[in-house]
Amino acid sequence: MNAKRYLKNLDSIIAAIIGFYAIYLYTNYSGVGISPDSIMYASTATNIQAHGSLLTFNKTPLVFFPVFYPFFLSVIQFISRVDPISAGATINSFLFAIVIFTSGWIMEKFATHSRIYKWLILLAIILSPGLLEIYTYLWSETLFIFEILLFVIAYWHYLQSHLTKALIWVALVAAISCITRYAGVTIIGAGGLMLLLDNQLPIRKKISQILLFGFLSISLLVGNLILNKLSTNLSTGTREPSITPFIDNLRYFGTVLCDWASLNKDTYPYAPLLTSVILLSLIGILLWKAYKGRINSYENIVIAFAIVYGLFIVISASISRYERINNRLIAPMFIPLLIGITSWVPDVIKLAKTKAKYVLAVVAILLMLAFEYSTYQTDWQRYEDEGDYGVPGYSDDDWNKSEFVVYLRQHKDIFKPGVPIYTDADEAVYLFTGMSSFLIPHKFFKADVQKFYAHKHFYLIWFGNLYNTELLSLPDIMKNKKLIKIGGAKEGTVYYCEE
Repeated sequence: MNAKRYLKNLDSIIAAIIGFYAIYLYTNYSGVGISPDSIMYASTATNIQAHGSLLTFNKTPLVFFPVFYPFFLSVIQFISRVDPISAGATINSFLFAIVIFTSGWIMEKFATHSRIYKWLILLAIILSPGLLEIYTYLWSETLFIFEILLFVIAYWHYLQSHLTKALIWVALVAAISCITRYAGVTIIGAGGLMLLLDNQLPIRKKISQILLFGFLSISLLVGNLILNKLSTNLSTGTREPSITPFIDNLRYFGTVLCDWASLNKDTYPYAPLLTSVILLSLIGILLWKAYKGRINSYENIVIAFAIVYGLFIVISASISRYERINNRLIAPMFIPLLIGITSWVPDVIKLAKTKAKYVLAVVAILLMLAFEYSTYQTDWQRYEDEGDYGVPGYSDDDWNKSEFVVYLRQHKDIFKPGVPIYTDADEAVYLFTGMSSFLIPHKFFKADVQKFYAHKHFYLIWFGNLYNTELLSLPDIMKNKKLIKIGGAKEGTVYYCEE
């Protein structure tokens, strides 16, 4: 019996191995991709492992991100004795392989099982440009996506018995997800939605289960927010109000979907319509299945999450200001969305008459293969571009071979102790020199700007190849402070200010 179970998932194991190798190929040249967030995670993980503290590289408490992903990295660092940046490529290769295998495991349990459908979806996951980007960077989404799949499995097990013990396991997965990414609240929303639509639960039990699930799921997040508040008086760091209206966010969301499908930019004008049609269709499918009493299945758990996550991103981006909706923000819903918009195909083919069944099957397979071929071409182009200089970010050759980085490493002695160092890339200063520095304040926060200008003397490390328009610009600073150039190289300059 056990041998048969493992043979059923042999295809998932093979797919997982291929996925592992794909991440290895993309990160083989210069290691895992490093962004400012990556340095935040890695430095916190190092401090957790070495000192048991939640301090980042700039010696401030971690509040902008929740704590679990750095904790996860610190455990790996403690076991392997390798820092997260060096181990990042291997960590991500394993996580991507686990995600692929788990996806296959879930599809094996679908109400209408199709081996060919499973193979096509696994191949689409492996070739997904969106997921390949995520898993070539040291980002918390790599772990969060796996937690989403764990939630799907845990909730399906709850549906088999509706026991409180099983629901507690679901709540535990949701709670950990919330302290991996704040967007983990979408898992709570998906679980609550499924409980609400469950026609097998009596009203009284349904209310008690929803309350229990909600209370347990939110517990770790509440603890994390309280800790943040006590540490810095800010629950989730400084947050600015959104500057992008709802319709723009629908458009940005849709353009990412177009990119996932490897469509050209001529489709971008239809992006808001595409987003609306997909989300409304998924809502319609879920409500129809609930009306028919067929809500309790793997497919519907996946669809529920895709709905909640998609709505959360579009709505929250219209309220709070963060980076424009991009692949990274919505990548956690790629697998649920892919399954949600395709899982009905095997059902339709099964219900069709004999001749029509084969025609529909051939058409569906050809369409899926065409989609996968187009994504393969996108992947190959990216591999060709990055094979010579590395994954874009602080690990690529623009930084590794930077003359200014070499200069900073060799001239750390020009910075007098006790004099504050400001820069437009504090994470880069830490990564390449090990020195702590302060980020130039954002223009939006006037109090921080005034506090910065109040300094009588400081150093300014200015990276000329960065263009963050939200920070004070170099001309802005020069209007208010007299800066003296004391060093530099091709890509940057070191200034000193003393009044």
